Amino acid sequence: MLFSKETYVGRREALRRMVGSGLIVLFGNNDSPMNYPANVYKFRQDSSFLYFFGQHRDGLVGVIDADTGRETLIGDEIDIDDIVWYGSVTSVRQMAEECGVEASAPMSRLAELVGEAVRQGRQVHFLPPYRYDTQIQIMDLLGIHPSKQREAASLPLIQAVVKLRSKKSAEEIEELERASLIGYEMHTAAMRLCRPGVTEQYIGGVLDGIAAKLGSIVSFPSIVTMHGEILHGYPSARPLEAGRLMLCDAGAETLEHYCSDHTRTTPVDGRYTPRQRAIYDIVVACHDLALTQARPGVRWWDVHMAVCRLMTDRLKELGLMRGDTEEAVRAGAHALFLPHGLGHMMGMDVHDMEGLGQTNVGYDEETRPSGQFGTASLRFARRLEEGFVVTDEPGIYFIPDLIDLWRSQGTHAEFLNFEEIEKYKDFGGVRIEDDVLITADGCRFLGAKRIPYQAADVEEYPRRQREESPVAAE
Repeated sequence: MLFSKETYVGRREALRRMVGSGLIVLFGNNDSPMNYPANVYKFRQDSSFLYFFGQHRDGLVGVIDADTGRETLIGDEIDIDDIVWYGSVTSVRQMAEECGVEASAPMSRLAELVGEAVRQGRQVHFLPPYRYDTQIQIMDLLGIHPSKQREAASLPLIQAVVKLRSKKSAEEIEELERASLIGYEMHTAAMRLCRPGVTEQYIGGVLDGIAAKLGSIVSFPSIVTMHGEILHGYPSARPLEAGRLMLCDAGAETLEHYCSDHTRTTPVDGRYTPRQRAIYDIVVACHDLALTQARPGVRWWDVHMAVCRLMTDRLKELGLMRGDTEEAVRAGAHALFLPHGLGHMMGMDVHDMEGLGQTNVGYDEETRPSGQFGTASLRFARRLEEGFVVTDEPGIYFIPDLIDLWRSQGTHAEFLNFEEIEKYKDFGGVRIEDDVLITADGCRFLGAKRIPYQAADVEEYPRRQREESPVAAE
């Protein structure tokens, strides 16, 4: 376990008080086979189970009686066949003691506890499941079909988990700092390797290896692509080409599954062209504007909109947009270039708690989601609080299919200069992303080392590294 027994006891007690009554059932994850039962993906524990119980073993369920306070760690002991192949592990009883749980029981006991609560007319609280084996388990326990389980999940439990996990403790921030340092190693390696002839796939493989050797796994599949206009452009076997931009969006998880998430956009042949530099500098300005505005009490929605206004003003200077800036942003014309939100919460999940529902995590009664294209993808918008961790990730993209569609339909033609935009259809995209901790009076980057992002620094870093350490740069 990463933290002390007292940390997990305190988290569960806070959860119990906030939920108030009923039986809380938190499902851990099981092994997930790739292509046959014994060949499994690397195990990743459920984040909420890990947050409250701290145990990494598969096949566990945590049960908390919110009325009596009685807690039980459920799980079957491994048998001798497993021990022969994988070695002995801590017993379920010992794991319960480690995280301060008074009782342990085999998996068969779970149906008894849940059945008893149902017979008594008590609510059984569970979180929205995202794995099919958990969905089947819930169906067996409660008779709720998997298609109905998201809506049947407990809103009081979701709200309590979101409230507790949103604000990061000093211990959690230390772990997030470690994740950011792994991210630094990944992204600076990508910058050193970025040159004509090296394939996207090779760089992506190097990044995955760094995450594995310094932490646990990547926090999401690494994005390495010359087609930065594809928001999730995964690595292909294409060699990098001179004159193009390489967008790299990648992050790592520590051994305890706290995440990092950074993006950099690097010129393949070492220098931005004038056209690339003009767009890149707009994204830098938007990235830095967010840093000046993010502080407790400020709505992330308002920071996002301020970034959109600045981007619109600067695109007007290049002749790509026109008209009144406020009207253009209100109409959503800027979303042709920025079809996603400024950022998302981050912690044990790279999109922290996204499985609990965007509305529950990123919004509240004051700030409601938008259905407008682009703004609808703003995953987090409510007021910032000290201890929140968010990503700051503006971007500008030239998506040929979207440009063609909007032009053919005349969408926002009063704000978009399609004649000029056509000239950028071969551009790709630029994104810059950093992980930001909200402090008492503002915000700061996570990670002791800063991945270069100012244009001059991005151009200089690979050249200097190759001169100082030619072997390490290969």
